[in-house]
Amino acid sequence: MSVNHIPVQFSDRRRRAIDRLTRRLVTSCGIAILLLMLLLFFWLIWVVTPLFSAPSMQPANTQQLWDRAPALAIGNDGSNGWRISTSGTARFIPLNGQPADHALTLTPAPRDVVSSADRQTLLLNLQGDLLLLQPTMQSGEAQWRFPLGDKPFHLPQGAVKKMSLASLNQGQWRIAALTENGLSILTLGTDRQANAINLPLSHVDQFILSPQGDLLYTSEGNVLRVWQLDNQQALLRETQTLSQVPQSLHILTGGKTLLIQDETGITQWFAIAGEQGPRLHQIRTFEHSAGNTLIITESQRRVFATYSETGRVKLFASKQNGPILQRQLEPGILHAQFSPSGNSLLIERKGSWQTVKLDNPWPDVTWRSFWQKIWYENYPKADWVWQSTAAGDSYQAKFSIMPMVVGTLKAASLALVFATPLALAAAMYTAWFMAPGLRRWVKPAIEMMGALPSVVIGLIAGLWLAPHISQALIGVLLLPLTLAASLLLCGVLSARLPARWRQPGREVLLLLPLLLLVTLLTLWLPTLVMRDAGEWMPHYEQRNLLVAALAMGFALVPLIFTLAEDALFSVPAQLGQGSLALGATPWQTLTRVVLPGASAGIFAALMIGFGRAVGETMILLMATGNTPQSEGGLFSGLRALSANIAIEMPEAAVGSAHYRILFLSALMLLIFTLVINTIAELIRQRLRQRYSQHEEQA
Repeated sequence: MSVNHIPVQFSDRRRRAIDRLTRRLVTSCGIAILLLMLLLFFWLIWVVTPLFSAPSMQPANTQQLWDRAPALAIGNDGSNGWRISTSGTARFIPLNGQPADHALTLTPAPRDVVSSADRQTLLLNLQGDLLLLQPTMQSGEAQWRFPLGDKPFHLPQGAVKKMSLASLNQGQWRIAALTENGLSILTLGTDRQANAINLPLSHVDQFILSPQGDLLYTSEGNVLRVWQLDNQQALLRETQTLSQVPQSLHILTGGKTLLIQDETGITQWFAIAGEQGPRLHQIRTFEHSAGNTLIITESQRRVFATYSETGRVKLFASKQNGPILQRQLEPGILHAQFSPSGNSLLIERKGSWQTVKLDNPWPDVTWRSFWQKIWYENYPKADWVWQSTAAGDSYQAKFSIMPMVVGTLKAASLALVFATPLALAAAMYTAWFMAPGLRRWVKPAIEMMGALPSVVIGLIAGLWLAPHISQALIGVLLLPLTLAASLLLCGVLSARLPARWRQPGREVLLLLPLLLLVTLLTLWLPTLVMRDAGEWMPHYEQRNLLVAALAMGFALVPLIFTLAEDALFSVPAQLGQGSLALGATPWQTLTRVVLPGASAGIFAALMIGFGRAVGETMILLMATGNTPQSEGGLFSGLRALSANIAIEMPEAAVGSAHYRILFLSALMLLIFTLVINTIAELIRQRLRQRYSQHEEQA
């Protein structure tokens, strides 16, 4: 071996300057990449952190009231409040301390006031007669409107004792009114034409209409009745016997959840579909809700609060078992009301108002709601559900991440199960058995498969592979068995082939056509018996886990093959030659010498392939059906975290809970990838260290 010395003229200042510049440039780029990753990591944390901030309540300004008469009802639209007192005075009061507007005098003075669920319409009981009143803001000016005129109307059944109001649509309302002659249901519009229905109830303790006016809940003692209403009739849907006598009934936004307050606390009820139709079921009793308290509900979210004269205020959300916020305010609370957006609470004490600022943007979002089963409205049981949007404004968003996590792990694991045997077997044969001339063609060809865009693979899988798998499903399931049996049979019969056909390193040229023929026969023959097996299965989805795993496994094969083959080929040739010289067969040398030496690289290849599968987006987006479900088998759809981000990020409002939860999904993917790569690197270093020790001992 000749030794070529570097000429002296090559070791000049220019070369050293270039070396220093290159070294500094490479170091700077590496540091910049690390800083960029840290910046991305902390930015994701900054976006996600507000999701887990605790609700807060801060008392703000207090203002004195001109009208000292007790209030029948108060309202809060965020910047202005309104108040109707027992003296018949209705007044708008700015919450910034400005002078109040002129009062509206109601004659005769009302003795009771109820509002619709949207707080847009009030129903006044004027000594037994009824009057509709609407507090409105037009062009920044507060006004009182009388949608049916300023004259009260009298019911033929007599003076009204109790009442409830629901807004059906623009210009139409439904009223439940209790008189001495029983309970009557009136449907009336701006034309003052009323349609009355009399219910066969002699005594009613509590009653309330649903926000849509299609249901009426009544209680008599501990008996709760639910009535189905329309313009013509009222049908008794069901009767429930309660354990306690209700003290009050309330309905949350959306009209699905009924709150029943009794001596033991507040219980949540909603209807679940059964054989006899929807029936009410008790879902939970809210913790720490017992006591002599009053209840107020938000108009846009499923949030309610309890308050007492002692000043104790508790905030509840429909999906939480207990209060999400508790505060002790000044005693003497007589009335309270939420603002429409739920960011403030207006509290009335004797002779004064106090505004309390609320910071509770996402009452239903907790770490528990992401991972534990939640019992959502009208669902038969608690479950993991992801459904971020719907057509209705009162829809209750469902943000369980578990379906996407399960879908991601199922798709990645099954893809790795498909890709690992193919990639490792190909790598072992190419690196150890294949002829060098053939290897120079095969290895670049497989590596070129890795350049195929994943969107192309997903398109082929969704449009071509999925329907063909459905038609040849039996053959696809039998294919691993037939290929394994064919390989074993070829191994037995290869010894009987002529010597000129058994050229070492070129067996693949004979084996590939045979395996291709076996594959075609396996896929074709079952179709003669059952044309489309997928249609015979009750819960088969054409774009399912099997299709996605096959497509993603095809995308992982080049990556795992390249890294594993390089690891096998980099094992020192002296080790293999020494093993063969000692009498070991090529297979024994591969399994007992070469594979242990390349185990660190092979393990790294598998972990990198798994990380690629976890972060894959386009294949899963186009080949799975994108059904977020935690259950389901090989023939069911799924949705992965990455695909969920790609689907829903364009429609997520910036700063909303939906938007931040999608960024939480991205943060989880980043952390998972970092953890997998770190564990893989630690294990790879230990395997390399162990291999180095064995080599030194040898």
